[in-house]
Amino acid sequence: MAARRPSKTPLVTPTSFADLGVPGRLVAALEQVGISTPFPIQAATLPDSLAGRDVLGRGRTGSGKTYAFAIPVLARLSSATSPRLPGRPRSLILAPTRELATQIEATIAPLAATLSLRTLTIFGGVSARPQVSALRAGVDILIACPGRLADHVSNGDAILDAVEVTVLDEADHMADLGFLPVVRRLLDKTPPRSQRLLFSATLDAGVDVLVRRYLSNPVTHSVDSAKSPVSAMTHHVLQVRHDDRLPVLIDLTAAPGRTLVFTRTKRGAKKLTSQLVASGVPAVELHGNLAQNARTRNLAAFSAGDARALVATDIAARGIHVDDVTLVIHADPPAEHKAYLHRSGRTARAGASGTVVTLMTDDQVSDVRALTRQAGINPTITRLRPGDSLLTELAPGERRFVTPPAATAAPQHERGHSGGRRRANPRTATSGSTAGTTRGRGGESRRASAGQTTSAPRGAAAFSAGSRVGSRRGQR
Repeated sequence: MAARRPSKTPLVTPTSFADLGVPGRLVAALEQVGISTPFPIQAATLPDSLAGRDVLGRGRTGSGKTYAFAIPVLARLSSATSPRLPGRPRSLILAPTRELATQIEATIAPLAATLSLRTLTIFGGVSARPQVSALRAGVDILIACPGRLADHVSNGDAILDAVEVTVLDEADHMADLGFLPVVRRLLDKTPPRSQRLLFSATLDAGVDVLVRRYLSNPVTHSVDSAKSPVSAMTHHVLQVRHDDRLPVLIDLTAAPGRTLVFTRTKRGAKKLTSQLVASGVPAVELHGNLAQNARTRNLAAFSAGDARALVATDIAARGIHVDDVTLVIHADPPAEHKAYLHRSGRTARAGASGTVVTLMTDDQVSDVRALTRQAGINPTITRLRPGDSLLTELAPGERRFVTPPAATAAPQHERGHSGGRRRANPRTATSGSTAGTTRGRGGESRRASAGQTTSAPRGAAAFSAGSRVGSRRGQR
């Protein structure tokens, strides 16, 4: 196989998608969804991918990779005359997690509809029958997790010999999850001369094997690396006593805006969600022990603002694209620096600003210092107790709590291992904490205690211990 072609960077960054060669119909469709200016990864890769070349795109999370591969796929299929055949998708996008596959489909579907293209997302954890029916009806763009797609291929419900372009998104994460053997089997089923696009934040050994085996003379565009700092992202490490972790978390998550909280374990995510809800913070959980419908429901509640906090394991570190996540909290520092970077990348996306906070106990000092050094960041480290004024600087605004109704207790299978829930008093938990001066709707200044119980949006009024969400009636 020919050597990989070097990276190319445009001398002048184009100011529009039309400048990059995107077809007019697709430019108009992008403008309808509010996308008019290309990001660097898009400006770098689109001229080659639109020309039909194999492309390896490297860039940190949140850099705009989804549109970088969605646009050439849509452009190619909309201009081709190939028919839509039963069970034979015309393009394939592989993603490592259900959440990422779902969000890729959400990005592509509105554009595909304007071009009369049909999309389908398949993954495990749900019934295979509707997926089989949709495959038989014919699909242009198939977005799939490797495991469930391999099942459909082995059963003869999906045949990949008509695939014109294949995309591997978050290839390094697929390698981390052990998906590379099944990915290789799937790629072996696609036409060897079809176009292939691979996007990854890093180029580890496993990913490099895929590049060398399946990409033909690829053009490499490395816009930035996984360690590239995000100028609009600030990093803080809060050194706290173990008993102060929960009061500090309650204070931060009770502030306005969306907060994403990471824990190391599924049990830890469930427990912390229950504690936040019992303390009056509308929160939901996201981890591998939840059924797919619960995962979808909880992520939708967080996206809609019904839940202000999403407590997740590393399942959400990749591919969870929720607009306006202002704060990411590492309640448990991750085990390695790549996880830190991908977790943190859920904020400060698409040019927005964001804050990253890591809680560190005394016995974690050496590990966290090594972690941040390997991640290439220089965080501000502060030892503090609940009520410290820095908390309101990191998460400004009036702290708002709701009273969780006793009638909304979670069913037994959704509770923690003890089968019950412990309630915490938000006034006690955030004792001494004060919120910063905030502006009301009329612009007036007001100051509120962080422990003050105030009204909350009606849509957030009925939360159970982490899995059920409140009614969205009356949502503002």
